[in-house]
Amino acid sequence: MQFDFEIGDMVKLKKPHPCGSREWEILRVGADFRLKCMGCGHQIMISRKLVEKNAREIRKIP
Repeated sequence: MQFDFEIGDMVKLKKPHPCGSREWEILRVGADFRLKCMGCGHQIMISRKLVEKNAREIRKIP
């Protein structure tokens, strides 16, 4: 499944964060993504390859 990722979009990943949330906000796009957990606010850097592999749905924010 191919998604078009943009800053500000909400992405739902396959596995949940330890806080229980599966939803993340995209803060940075490039070879690596910076994601912010919508449950606890924790921020992570993750490779584009892993995000593309584990993304299940994306919500575009107008």
